[in-house]
Amino acid sequence: MRTTGVSVPEVVREIITRNRSVYDCMKMDLINYTALAVKIQPDVEKTLGNSVNLNTIVVAIKRYADSFDAKEEVSEDAVLKDARLTLTDGIMGLSWNMTDAGDEMAKMLNEFHKEFTDSEFFRFGDSFRILTEDSDRVRRHFQSLPRENQFNSGLAKIKVAVPEGHSRSDVMAFVTEILHYNGIDMADALFTQDGLVIVLKEEDAPKAYEKLRAQISR
Repeated sequence: MRTTGVSVPEVVREIITRNRSVYDCMKMDLINYTALAVKIQPDVEKTLGNSVNLNTIVVAIKRYADSFDAKEEVSEDAVLKDARLTLTDGIMGLSWNMTDAGDEMAKMLNEFHKEFTDSEFFRFGDSFRILTEDSDRVRRHFQSLPRENQFNSGLAKIKVAVPEGHSRSDVMAFVTEILHYNGIDMADALFTQDGLVIVLKEEDAPKAYEKLRAQISR
């Protein structure tokens, strides 16, 4: 498992890229940055686990919007150059706040880490997300979770690993653009140490993988 710390700009980018309508409006320069900041501030603070100044979010939104113009000057071939894609289906997502379970959750996570070594673990402030195999074993392991922390099943993930020196934010924006252009919605988008993980409905994953692989092969 891997714990991935994130910054305010990264959280803002993830929230925007998961919302196709907001993303498209930003691409067309139809977004009021302050209004959007007010709307997503609760999600940003929930993800980071602490309060965030509204102006900080506005600045992050503006920088993300400015990156679209800058990317027009960058060769598309360079964004995913030498990237590696890995598709895994039959997964589930779990998310919860540590305040929901306390010490018992810490013990549960430690046991889970030993048994399910291929799972990925993301920490955002005091909340956690796990991407792992969709199996009865996993469900039994987390059966004591509070009811509001339900399993999100029927998913697949595409890991996009890029060489050192590539901008994860550029990769995120480019991958989002390709998927949105082809009518593929993401369930989630998460930064990792060497790239990102795109989470999709299982039935959309083969098409998404094909479209992204075609960009690498160009």
